[in-house]
Amino acid sequence: MIRIENIYKTFNPGTINEKHALNGADLTLEDGEFVTVIGGNGAGKSTMLNAIAGVWPVDQGRIYIDDVDVTGLCEFRRAGYIGRVFQDPMTGTAADMEIEENLALAARRGKGRGLGWGVSRKDRDFFRSKLAELDLGLEDRMTAKVGLLSGGQRQALTLLMATIVKPRILLLDEHTAALDPKTAAKVLEATERVISENRLTTFMVTHNMRDAIAHGNRLIMMHEGRIILNIAGQDKKRLTVEALLHKFEEMSGSEFASDKAILA
Repeated sequence: MIRIENIYKTFNPGTINEKHALNGADLTLEDGEFVTVIGGNGAGKSTMLNAIAGVWPVDQGRIYIDDVDVTGLCEFRRAGYIGRVFQDPMTGTAADMEIEENLALAARRGKGRGLGWGVSRKDRDFFRSKLAELDLGLEDRMTAKVGLLSGGQRQALTLLMATIVKPRILLLDEHTAALDPKTAAKVLEATERVISENRLTTFMVTHNMRDAIAHGNRLIMMHEGRIILNIAGQDKKRLTVEALLHKFEEMSGSEFASDKAILA
């Protein structure tokens, strides 16, 4: 489904602020795999997601989605392949537009545009049924402005928008990090359900080691722009935070430097 081959990215090359964000990252995901991504600050987690999304070009290496080389495609050209939910609940939606209008835009992703009603009766019935599945009462507020929603409601809506047209790959960039624990747990529950029901190939970057262990069928850990751990199957099911920390220290030769990830 997706193949990342030896990708490199350096920001501000040749300056005092030079940063080697990706250093030969390699990864292959099969159709329907749900991979959690963990690592310290500056490990390259979000940089890798941005490389897949085409936010900026990589310096070296290739990226394939469905065996199509998308390395040279700009961000909006890749939008037909990718659904994405960001860390900031204010990103990914149009705050001044209604819930149903945001969903109508998302439902037309990758399709041709013409003249007609933005939201039809058929659309409303479909959107109402999908919103009801979130169990947040949004199906009764479809004409409410998105900017009036809470952070958790907005993230759940953004998740629905990212998946209402099945993407080739779903990118979740610490999408619960800005939420309180109770709301984060509810959004993660909705995430698991949506991914499972639609069998979505998914990357989920998280700062929470327990979430990284509990969710998905594979876990990868990044360090200094490289993937240093890739754990799946029964090995992943047996993981604990303590074992993961030990593996990190063994592979990287240093201690894991993110208290936020350990204590979350």
